[in-house]
Amino acid sequence: MIEKWGIPVRPITGKEPRTVYVYLPPAAAEDPNARFPVLYMFDGHNVFFDQDATYGKSWGMGEYLDYTDTPLIVVAVDCNHRPPHGRLSEYSPFSFRDEQFGHVTGKGRKFMDWLVGTLKPIIDERYPTLPERESTWIAGSSMGGLMSLYAVTAYNDVFGRAAALSPSVWLVRGRMAPLIRKTAFAPGTVVYMDYGAREMGNHQGMLHCLMKTADALLEQGVLLTSRIVPNGDHCEACWEEQIPIFMNVLFYNRE
Repeated sequence: MIEKWGIPVRPITGKEPRTVYVYLPPAAAEDPNARFPVLYMFDGHNVFFDQDATYGKSWGMGEYLDYTDTPLIVVAVDCNHRPPHGRLSEYSPFSFRDEQFGHVTGKGRKFMDWLVGTLKPIIDERYPTLPERESTWIAGSSMGGLMSLYAVTAYNDVFGRAAALSPSVWLVRGRMAPLIRKTAFAPGTVVYMDYGAREMGNHQGMLHCLMKTADALLEQGVLLTSRIVPNGDHCEACWEEQIPIFMNVLFYNRE
């Protein structure tokens, strides 16, 4: 079952309601005493329904979870669609300047403070969650992938595991790796990170940024799974194909 309701992200877009999608596993209805880990996801409009997706193709996450009977709650929040660069600003932890986009003010910390301080308490109150960091995960792609890396780093006391698909680390000019190296990660922190083989040449320095980020995570003791997806592209259809792989990583070695 997928519920949809609105909530404002006041620190960024004021009173304007933002759609929140919440997937509940069938087991939640079958056993009122059951509790489940929670996966928070960026770009919620692209996660479940093709009709809501920006380019008409979603990840189909609900179909996968139903088919595999995965014991997981998924909370997916719509992004900031305000022009000119609402999404870029909201999903960047750092301000940056780019030839294509110009100056973008990073509001990623404001968004994460809202997610952790406002949204997560609501989710934990309304739904049968396992609220501890070991059972609180985060995932996203592109800028959402960058934010997933940032969240598991800067908010490591909240998120124990993360999946970063095609993370846009190249856009913030190598600032993620130094932040990672300054972070004392809790033991057992798990990160999945990938790039599509076909997208590696899209931006100068992508391979270098990937290697720097992976090296930093490994140096800090993070349990990292990093891969190049054969024939992988920068699109929802490709990210959908990676769901079984990153979900296996997120659930691996859970008691």
